[in-house]
Amino acid sequence: MSWSTAQVARIAGVTSRTLRHYDDIGLLRPARVSPGGLRHYEREQLLRLQQIMLLREFGMSLETIGAVVAGEADRVGQLRRHHRWLIEERDRFDRLADTVAATITQLEGGTRMSTEQLFEGFDAGRQARYEAELIERYGDGAATAIAESKERTAGKGAELQAEWAGIEDRVVALLGAAPESPEVQAVIADHYRWITRHWTPDRESYTGLGQLYADSPDFRARFDARDPRLAELLRDAIAVYAQASL
Repeated sequence: MSWSTAQVARIAGVTSRTLRHYDDIGLLRPARVSPGGLRHYEREQLLRLQQIMLLREFGMSLETIGAVVAGEADRVGQLRRHHRWLIEERDRFDRLADTVAATITQLEGGTRMSTEQLFEGFDAGRQARYEAELIERYGDGAATAIAESKERTAGKGAELQAEWAGIEDRVVALLGAAPESPEVQAVIADHYRWITRHWTPDRESYTGLGQLYADSPDFRARFDARDPRLAELLRDAIAVYAQASL
């Protein structure tokens, strides 16, 4: 059985233009194209579209999604990771709902909330998204690295955050410099040493971390607040360092 572009668009709740764009960039090819130029999709393409739409829900760019779906042969394994992430998000939204309900109660004259309670559910969600995307890119090896990172950094949050802030300030001061310049690379070397306090990336995963800085909506929002050029400089400088030193 096959479906036309219009039928798939209606079933999946996307636009025909989106499907044509996915075809143009090689992300989702139709099963066949009729002599008249009409695209036809089969069940395999619908499963791939579901995967793409899930990854879009995670905030990934189309470029990143293309790399993920091209490099992942174990579809069931990937869906298990998607399912785990969605369960974590469901639980987080439950916590956020509780936070909002408690805030309403306070505003109506009920029990006063502590400042910490006002923000329950927010940081955990961002961290879960970072971890989910790393696992999507690098598989179960990333899950092991995340667990190792949590063990290494237990009780050191304030110290590590202060070090990161210093590194970020130094990169901001070098905006406009070439990624391969000695000054920028010196800061990136310190960044790599800082990262190894969490986990020890190789060339591929360190380059991927730089790409994550540029792709992740949460990271981009943070870096763009400092300067719109920051994420790209970090990404490009990290790629140079990884190629030359790892």
